Order: sequence, then C-alpha cells, then structure tokens
Amino acid sequence: MRTSAIGDVTHVTPLIRTLQEKAPQTRLTWIIGKLERRLVGDLPGVEFITFDKGQGRAGVSAVREALAGRRFDALLHMQVALRSNLLSLSVKADRRIGYDHARSKDLHGLFVNERIPARTGEHVLDAMASFIEPLGLKQTAVRWDIPVPDEAHAWAAEQLPGDAPTLLVSPMSSHTVRNWRVERYAALIDHAMARGLRVALVGGPSAPERALADSILAAVKQAPMDLTGKDTLKRFMALLSRSSMILTPDSGPMHMANAAGVKVLGLHAASNPERSGPYSDRRWCVDKYDAASRKFFGKPASEIPWGTKIEKPGVMDLVEVDDMIARFEACADHLGIALAK
Repeated sequence: MRTSAIGDVTHVTPLIRTLQEKAPQTRLTWIIGKLERRLVGDLPGVEFITFDKGQGRAGVSAVREALAGRRFDALLHMQVALRSNLLSLSVKADRRIGYDHARSKDLHGLFVNERIPARTGEHVLDAMASFIEPLGLKQTAVRWDIPVPDEAHAWAAEQLPGDAPTLLVSPMSSHTVRNWRVERYAALIDHAMARGLRVALVGGPSAPERALADSILAAVKQAPMDLTGKDTLKRFMALLSRSSMILTPDSGPMHMANAAGVKVLGLHAASNPERSGPYSDRRWCVDKYDAASRKFFGKPASEIPWGTKIEKPGVMDLVEVDDMIARFEACADHLGIALAK
C-alpha cells in the first residue's frame, strides 16, 4: 500500500519489478491514489485498487468494499500518515510489514506487526525496497519500464518533432518553498536557448502552475515552447523520451524523469538530494542542502537528522544561476551536445 505521491510511486515501481522477477508466483495488489494510478496503473501483472482521498470516508469505504472477504499473506504498509494507517485496516493480512521505529509516526506501529530494518542515510527508493527483506528477498537491480502508450508518443512527437537537443523545464513543486525564483528560471532558459537547445515549459493544469509559467514567460528574453497544462502523466513520460535534460526542483517530475533515463538538473536546498534526489544520477544537481543547514540551523547537514526538510522561506535563493549554468554546461558536454557559441 502506497497511495501517494507521484515521486514515491515511481520509487515503489522497481520493488514491483523485483517481486515479479524473484517471486513470479506472487499475486500483487497495489492500493494506490487516483492520480498516481494514471502513471503506473497499466503495469502488467498487478491488480490496482484506487483510493480517492478526495472522497473522504467514501473513498475509504470503496477500498474496504473492494477488499471485502479477502485475506492476504502480507501487507507492505509503505506509508506512515494517519489516514493511510486507518486505510490499512481495510486489508486483512497475516503479516503487516511497516517502517522501523525511527521512521514511524501517527501511531504507525499499531497497524503493523513487523518492521523493515532500521537504517539511516538511505535514499527513499532504497528504503522502500527494503520492505521485501522480511520476505527473504532483496532488491539488487532497479528497473522501472513504466508503460507509455502509442498515443502519448504520437502526441509528444507532434510537440517535439525531430531529434533536436531539448531541455524541459518543470518549475513547480507541490512544496512551493522548493521552487526557484522566476527570474532565475528565466535566466537559465535564456542561457540554454542561446546555447542552441530547444526548451519547453511543462507542468500541470492547476492555476498556480499556469501562473508560474506565465510569470516565467514574461521574464524571458526569448520565449520557450509552452506545454503547461497540455500533457498528461503518460504524455509527460513521452515528452521525456524525446528530451535530453530537465530542470526541476525536488518534485514528482524529477523522479519520473529519472525513471525515464533523462538527466536531471535538480534544484536542491530545501531537501537532501542524497535522500530524495534523482536516484540514478545526481551529478547534474546543484546541492545547497549543507549550506541551508548551516544557514538555518547553524550546523552542517551531517549533524541534523537524516531526512530533515529545510523548507524555510528563501532557502532556494542559495542556488545561484551560475551554479545551475555550470551543471547545464557539464551535462551537455557529457551528452555530447554541440552547444552554440
């Protein structure tokens, strides 16, 4: 059971792949959020039961009804929020595997009878992978292979025709304090376009995402393509398959891009990229997490609890435009992109 959010759901996907490879006889049921199902709900060999949190008690009742009369050998209870703990009561299971004591909250321990190994210093994906260790299994390879339908690929080809090196800019995190300043996004976009890259703004259809995109478009010298609100989760995955890099704060699109094999120009100060950055390759991220810890807590990041979020106003100002330009240039060189002078 992991209902949200988009980034965390991408982290669970390799665990599903590992279970299918190492225990192919196992029948898998995933209780998942309504939005998140749109991303991974077509994974083969998995039964999905949707939890629509927007329906409140009715959403819980729908899950309970879908599971009525069923019993499972094991529940991997991969979410500690109280709502998820209460939702887990809908699942009848002999083994209820949850987080270790240090990572538990909201009475999580009352809803499980086994715990994953207590560790610190792990990436979130590795922590989720450890849920199969009590079952005698271990994740030794990470594979996503999230299906993308032909329709999505066709749409993406219309938006990004040809094979021009492309930078996607996904500027918004649901944690708005993680967002970069508008003028800094604009400066990086101007630099990338001056260096010859095709640049496209992407984002969801919400009013805040539209407003942020409009502010960036008003601040740039040369307008990038604006695909904000035009894609879906699957279409975004298809756009990624036609892109070289993505600029984004710590957000769901960061982890979707990593799953798609796209290089991530990650903006990190409020969160630790070693814990929640792009899992496969963090070389292209700007990491100001330690600087943020020193500024706001008066101590290095090594002296604060693992997983601490430094979501303080102004924290992202620690990431300078020149920092990201340097990562952009290094990434382009790594990819063999011939930049304009």
